[in-house]
Amino acid sequence: MVFTVPRSPAKSKWPDWLTEAFQVLRPPEKLTVAEWADRYRVLDSKTSAEPGQWSTDRTPYLRGIMDAFTDPRIEEIIFLKPTQVGGTECLNNMLAYVVAQDPSPSMVMYPNKELAQFTSENRLQPMMDLSPELRQRFRPEASKDAELQFDGMYCVIVGANSPAQVSSRPIRYLFMDEVDKYPKSAGKEADPRSLAKERTKTFPFNKKIMQTSTPTVRTGPIWKAWESADVQLMFYVPCPHCGQFQTFNFKQVKFDKSQDVEVIRGAAHYECEHCKGIIRDAHKPAMLRAGQWRDKNGSTKLKRRTGFGLNAIYSPWIRFGDVAAEFMTSKSSPEELMNFVNSWLAECWENTQIKLNSDKVLEKQSGYEEGIVPDKTILLTGGVDVQKDRFYYTIRAWSEGMTSHNIRHGVLETWAQVEEVMNISYCTSDGDEYFVNLCAIDSGFNTDEVYDFCAKNSEWAVAVKGSSTPLPSKYKLSLIDRVDKGEYGLRLYNVDGGFFKDFISNRLVRKSDEIGGWFVYNGCDLDYAEQVTAEEKVIEKRGKNEVEVWRPKTSHADNHYLDTEVYAAFAADCLGIRYMRYEAPPEPMPEPEKKKTAQKSWIQGGETWT
Repeated sequence: MVFTVPRSPAKSKWPDWLTEAFQVLRPPEKLTVAEWADRYRVLDSKTSAEPGQWSTDRTPYLRGIMDAFTDPRIEEIIFLKPTQVGGTECLNNMLAYVVAQDPSPSMVMYPNKELAQFTSENRLQPMMDLSPELRQRFRPEASKDAELQFDGMYCVIVGANSPAQVSSRPIRYLFMDEVDKYPKSAGKEADPRSLAKERTKTFPFNKKIMQTSTPTVRTGPIWKAWESADVQLMFYVPCPHCGQFQTFNFKQVKFDKSQDVEVIRGAAHYECEHCKGIIRDAHKPAMLRAGQWRDKNGSTKLKRRTGFGLNAIYSPWIRFGDVAAEFMTSKSSPEELMNFVNSWLAECWENTQIKLNSDKVLEKQSGYEEGIVPDKTILLTGGVDVQKDRFYYTIRAWSEGMTSHNIRHGVLETWAQVEEVMNISYCTSDGDEYFVNLCAIDSGFNTDEVYDFCAKNSEWAVAVKGSSTPLPSKYKLSLIDRVDKGEYGLRLYNVDGGFFKDFISNRLVRKSDEIGGWFVYNGCDLDYAEQVTAEEKVIEKRGKNEVEVWRPKTSHADNHYLDTEVYAAFAADCLGIRYMRYEAPPEPMPEPEKKKTAQKSWIQGGETWT
C-alpha cells in the first residue's frame, strides 16, 4: 500500500497526527552519502572556512570515499590522509547520513576523552542543529556530550583512553578519527581499536567501520591498516594538456631551490609526468572533478577492506607553491620535516638508524676545483643512472685506502655525450693525465639501449642492475647472450645497493684527515648533495625479524646522484682498489753530458782538411 501525503497541510484531508505518522513511516530517499550531504548538510561558521551548504564539488575526491560507505561490498574503509583535505568532514557526513537514512547504534572514537567532548559540543551537536533533516531526529533533551540520542538510534562519543566507554555498547557503525594518536592500550585493556571493533560483532553482515588518520610512522595503526587493505586506491587526475591520468606527487612540483621561499610560493608549478606540460593552480579544480579512484593497475574495483590515500597537493585550499614553500622551510629540521612528511605528504616517517643531510656532503669539500684530479690518485671510475629523457653521471677519483674525490658530475641528454664525458682526459694540477678506467651504467631502464652501448664500449663500460635485497656478495657477475644480435658473453653485474650505500654513508662521517674519506670538489652544488642524501637507513619488520634497509626519506626525493655514486664505488671495488697502492712516477733520468772532442786536421791524420 502506498500513502500519499499532501504537500500543503492546509489542504490536507487527514488529521495532523496521521500526517506525522505517514512522515515517520515513509521510507527515506535512496541517496548516497555524497548526494545526501549535497542536499542537507550545512557547515558551521565556527568550524569551517567555507560555512553554508555543503558541496562535494569543492572536494570531488571525497565523493568516492563517502559513497563507498553505502556500497554493500565494503565492510571497512581506511582513509590515509594529510591535513586540510576535508577528512574529518567526510567522516561527519557519514555519521549524518546514518542518522537521517539508516538509524542504527553508532560510535565515534577520538584519541582521548577531552577531544571527544570538545568535538561533540563544537562540531557534532551543532551539525545536528544546523540541518533540518537532522534536527527533527535529534533529541537534545535526552542527550549528553558522550551519548547523543536520535529517533531509532544512539551515538556514543568516546575517547580511546576510556576502556569503559569503548567496550560498553553494541554498535553497527564505527567511526575512528586520527587513530595514530590513540594510546596503545585502553587502560589495562587491549588496543582500543580492537575493543571497539569487538562491539560490532552483533552486526556480522551489515556493519561498517571507518577509520581515518594522518600517518606517523610505518608501524602506526593507519599505515598498517593501509598496507593490509584488500585494495589500495589513489586518486588519479588527468593532465589538462595530454589527458594522461596520474596521481599528484611532490616529485613533480617544480621550483628553484635557490630562490627565496616567498618567491618559490608564487612561482612553483606542477609538471605532467607524461608530456612535461606545465600545470598551474588554475587547472586543479577541473582535474579534480575529472579524477577517479584507481589502484596501481588502473582498476576501480572496491573490496571488503578498501583503502583510500591522498596527499595535501589535492587540497583546493593549497597551492603548488604552498607545498614547495613548506618543504623548503621544513627540510633542515628533522622535527619539521617529519611534520611535512606526515601532515602534507601523508607518508610515514621512518625510524632511522642512519640519517644524513646535504650539509654533511657540502662539508666534505676537498680543496680541489671541479675537473681537477687530486694528487696521488690511482684510478678514475664513473657511474651513470639512466632516466627516460636524461642521464645522471658522476666521475670519482680513487686513492689508497679507498679515499675518493668526486671530480665531476652532471646531467647529459644523449649517449654520445656519455661517451664523450667518459673518454676525455682529466688532469692533476701538475698536468698528469688520467682517463676513466671503468664506468658502470644502470640497465634498469632502456635495458636494450644500455646493452648496445656497453657492447660497443666494452673496454671501459659495463651494465649493472641494482638489487633491492641483500646479495650473498657485494656484486654478482652474469653473462648475457643476445643471440638475435650475435652478441655473447655481455657482462651484467647485479650490485648490492645497500652495501655500497653503507660504504658511502660510513665514509661521509669520517674526519677530513682520515684515510678512506669521501669528498666532493669545491663549490659542489646543493642538488647533488641533496640527492646523495635522499635516502636513509630504517628498521623494518619482516615476519618476526627486524631488518635494516635503505628507503627514500620522502616519495618526492630524487636519488639519481646517489645511484651514480653507488655504481662508481662498485666499479672501483670491481677493479680492486682496496688492494692498490700508489706508486709515484719515476723521476726522469738526467741527460748524459756530451764529451767534446778536438777535431784533427788532415795533416794529423784526421778526416777533415779544413
